[in-house]
Amino acid sequence: MITRKRLATGACALFAALAAGLFPTGAAADEPAAKESPKVELVLDVSGSMRARDIDGQSRMAAAKQAFNEVLDAVPEEVQLGIRTLGADYPGQDRQKGCKDTRQLYPVGPLDRTEAKTAVATLAPTGWTPIGPALLGAAEDLKGGDATRRIVLITDGEDTCAPLDPCEVARDIAARGIHLTIDTLGLVPNAKIRQQLTCIAEATGGTYTSVRHTEELSKRVRQLVERAADPVVTPVATEGTDRCTDAPQLKPGLFTDRETFGQHRWYRVDVLPGQELRASVSVSADRAVNDDYGVLLRAVTVRGREIVRGSEAGDGRTDVISTGLRYPKPPLDDADGDAKPAAETVCLQVSNSFSAPPGVKTTPGMPIELAVDLVDAPEEASDVAAFGLGRGWWLLAVLVLAGFVGGLLWGWLSRWRVAVWRTN
Repeated sequence: MITRKRLATGACALFAALAAGLFPTGAAADEPAAKESPKVELVLDVSGSMRARDIDGQSRMAAAKQAFNEVLDAVPEEVQLGIRTLGADYPGQDRQKGCKDTRQLYPVGPLDRTEAKTAVATLAPTGWTPIGPALLGAAEDLKGGDATRRIVLITDGEDTCAPLDPCEVARDIAARGIHLTIDTLGLVPNAKIRQQLTCIAEATGGTYTSVRHTEELSKRVRQLVERAADPVVTPVATEGTDRCTDAPQLKPGLFTDRETFGQHRWYRVDVLPGQELRASVSVSADRAVNDDYGVLLRAVTVRGREIVRGSEAGDGRTDVISTGLRYPKPPLDDADGDAKPAAETVCLQVSNSFSAPPGVKTTPGMPIELAVDLVDAPEEASDVAAFGLGRGWWLLAVLVLAGFVGGLLWGWLSRWRVAVWRTN
């Protein structure tokens, strides 16, 4: 009997083990999906001008190689990194061939530091500066998935392959809505180069940095790679509507959408008593636009009464224009008991006054980025938000009263001075 029980117990244990091995999906289903690794591609200018010896007593190419070696040693394990070159292979004068001279030196993926360093060590300054084609190639290298993607462009010169304008290429990449950021680093403090690299960076929400020393270059590239590994917020794609009643309900976070010229987009946010709504919006002009433009962000009640607004206008070429607002909602009195307070639905309206020259496409709409946050409302009257500054009535009453009292005092002092003058 004991032997039979032992055999039965052993058989059950063996069956359970086999079942766990053959059908693991139930346990795995409860585990959170693995986070996708961020992707970064370093795009290095290897054109002939990189031979110049003006960075810490060595050539620009030698400084870039030294910086790359230091960066490759410090790349976080979770980052998939690749390297692309421009102007590294064709030494001739044929412009058509020179403007195609870009290739992926090291594929985007898990980093083999020794292999990547060996590939960089073989580079020698050679040809043209096809920045536009290199950016298009890098965007293709990074496509696929929803991970953070970043291009870091290191160059010492202006693009030599117009009319493929690299700034327009960057705007086209931004218009794809793939959340790819381009950061640029310039090795020459030239105004024209700075203008082009700044335009490329701003078109995708990236940064431009001028570097003159090897240590600066290494430190800045490391910062950008680490930023890709630990992004602050991942934007969520949403779609606003033409009226508040149908608008999507937003929680605190960062949201992206598209808006055509002169369009209004509506979104909704619930604000509890004792909370303050903080919202900001940025509109990217990812194509040629006319001078004189603006962006408006309004907070409105569901019945159409404006609560507060923020606006910004400009004149001249821009890539991004932003504005924001604050709306504090006073807390309820303690006398209300333990009942759960009702939230107020606030309608957010995003509008723009951009227009485009003839021949410029109006679709798809321009990229917009909307940030929404809910924080504790101010408790002290010293905070101007506690007065309902955006609602206007408190401020207007204070200004009217101050003006009236000031006028009375000024009139009394004037009459007193005249009386004293006549007496003397």
